[in-house]
Amino acid sequence: MRVMGVNAVFHDPAAAVVVDGRVVAAAEEERFNRRKHGKRPYAFSTWELPEQAMRWCLAEAGITAADLDAVTYSYDPGLVEPDLAGTEQDWEFLRTLYAERFPRFLTTALPGVDPSVVRFLPHHLAHAASAALASPHRDCAVLVADGRGESTSYLAGEFRDGKFTPLASQRLPHSLGLMYEELTEHLGFARSSDEYKVMALGAYGTPRLLPEFERLVTTTGHGTFRVAPIDWASLAPRRRPEEPWSPAHADLACSAQRRLEDVLLELAGWLHARTGHPLLTLAGGVALNCVANTRLHAEGPYDEVWVQPASGDAGTALGGALLAAAELGDTPRPRPGYDLGRGWTDAELEHALLAAAVPYERPPDIAETVAEALAQDRIVGWFQGRAEFGPRALGRRSLLAHPTPAANIDRLNAVKGREQFRPVAPMVAADRAAEVFGRGPVPSPYMLFVHDVAPDWQDRLAAVTHVDGTARVQTVDPRTEPLVSRMLAAFERRTGVPVVVNTSFNTAGRPMVDSPRDALECFGSAPIDLLALGPYAVRRPT
Repeated sequence: MRVMGVNAVFHDPAAAVVVDGRVVAAAEEERFNRRKHGKRPYAFSTWELPEQAMRWCLAEAGITAADLDAVTYSYDPGLVEPDLAGTEQDWEFLRTLYAERFPRFLTTALPGVDPSVVRFLPHHLAHAASAALASPHRDCAVLVADGRGESTSYLAGEFRDGKFTPLASQRLPHSLGLMYEELTEHLGFARSSDEYKVMALGAYGTPRLLPEFERLVTTTGHGTFRVAPIDWASLAPRRRPEEPWSPAHADLACSAQRRLEDVLLELAGWLHARTGHPLLTLAGGVALNCVANTRLHAEGPYDEVWVQPASGDAGTALGGALLAAAELGDTPRPRPGYDLGRGWTDAELEHALLAAAVPYERPPDIAETVAEALAQDRIVGWFQGRAEFGPRALGRRSLLAHPTPAANIDRLNAVKGREQFRPVAPMVAADRAAEVFGRGPVPSPYMLFVHDVAPDWQDRLAAVTHVDGTARVQTVDPRTEPLVSRMLAAFERRTGVPVVVNTSFNTAGRPMVDSPRDALECFGSAPIDLLALGPYAVRRPT
């Protein structure tokens, strides 16, 4: 069967195609239209579909719109309670109307598609399927938490034999995700976008407001929770985007973050008591909170915690496609990695270099060339293979640097034009990770957990060690990432350090680079010393 999944309701519009149970392609619209998150999550933007991502996924699969046996839409307008608190009551009718008209919009965007093959899926069910059916395990407990779906903000249940059984859900207005969005906005960042900045800022604070949050955010003992209205200004002054943050802001971030972690631990414990599953899978925007994920791994009752790498709304396109494929009789066979986006041949990359009229070379081994540049403390733009699906740079569209000089965190934040308090991440060979990092799971290939940096390594990894002594680690397996593994080994031979800084290849407010042109434009506009574009090297003139 040939199935396409589409996410388009809120933010992160995306498409995915599954053929005979195998994930062939998945991409976010932001990589094509170059707008961060593809669009803003306004009700009046619901009609905007990921047209370019849909067309590319079909082309990558070698099929046409007329060949599709099913198209899923990860939102069921029939489940919306329009007067429910927590929805945009003045505008909710418009979101519902546009969602209902998705089949008509789809036929305009993809001529030839049969509108009768459209399936509306509950938003959180699509999230749950993206976690369970894309994980290495067929049977598992599933916990989904985000801002909102149709009328709920949370879903817990279990997958057994490919079938999902819901066990608990939380109706709006109670929402852990919306609480964190409100906090993000109060601290001067963009809601539904910059929540990860709040998580990073929290490491600079103390949880002195935790007793207040324990009063405001409570669990019921039945797998659900309550979030009382929060007067944020009574806890810390509202910060304007251009203002510096203060200890009061950091304490607020730290306290809210700690309460989020505690509540998730309680919910996960309840779910384990109900299901007995040794494996927990996570999805939804809250599952991108790697600090909370690590506490679930380290302190929760599960043997393993697996987090969907595209946990945000983009992942519901993948979940919807996998679920529909299973319902149509296919056995879902997810790929071992998340390099599901666009890629280019060496000839196409060279054509882009010739078109840009920049000097370039093809060294004998790009991994050795990059390792040498990194050892000389150069910043490298790394563009290799198919692009990642999801928000993390996993060695396909990355900026790389030497992890030892503490100044490199400031250099990279300056290159990217972002706040100086934000950390950058390390990548390390999977077989070396345990001697350098602790507490978090190993392997950790998708950068979704934080690990404690071993004390005797912190000085040697000053650029990737956050203020609290942690790092958001990506482990690299040579069986799935041979080129990155060779680069890491070559860097260690030169420096004695088995770790390289890895952060996303983009500048502030822009999506990760996706095409060769994107990479060349970013290289030309930011102080990056070397661009590794496939097997080719472009050096900045000195």
